[in-house]
Amino acid sequence: MAYQQHYFEAVREAQSRAYAPYSQFKVGAYLVTKHGQTYSGANVENAAYPMAICAERSSLVAAISDGVQPGEFESITITVDAEQPSSPCGACRQFLKELCDDDMPVYMTNHKGEIIESTVGELLPLGFSGKDLTK
Repeated sequence: MAYQQHYFEAVREAQSRAYAPYSQFKVGAYLVTKHGQTYSGANVENAAYPMAICAERSSLVAAISDGVQPGEFESITITVDAEQPSSPCGACRQFLKELCDDDMPVYMTNHKGEIIESTVGELLPLGFSGKDLTK
C-alpha cells in the first residue's frame, strides 16, 4: 500500500508525545500492520544517554507485545523537526531488519511534510537477521 496523508498526521501526533529533554530532537513513528492495526511510538530519552529508546523501536515493541508477528508489518512512517527527513539509526535499522520484510516501505518525513521513501532492505543492505540463521 502506498503512503497516505493520514500517516503524516498520525506520526506528528506520536512525535508530540516524545520525551527528549536532553537532545530536544523529538521523533515520532507510526507503524501499520498488514491487518490494519496501527502502533505509535516516540523517542524516550534518559539521563544515562545509551538507555534511550527510539521511536521506531518503541512502535515495534508495542506491536510485538500486542501479539503482532514478525513479517506482519506493512509500513512505518518516521518524522523529525529538521530541515531534512532523517533515517533510522543503526540500532533501529537492525530492529526493522529483524522484524519486517526487506521490501517494507519506510517513509521518512520532516515538519514540512517532505518525504523520502525507502525500504528496510535499502536502509540496511547486506543486513543479517534471525532469518539468515539455519539450524
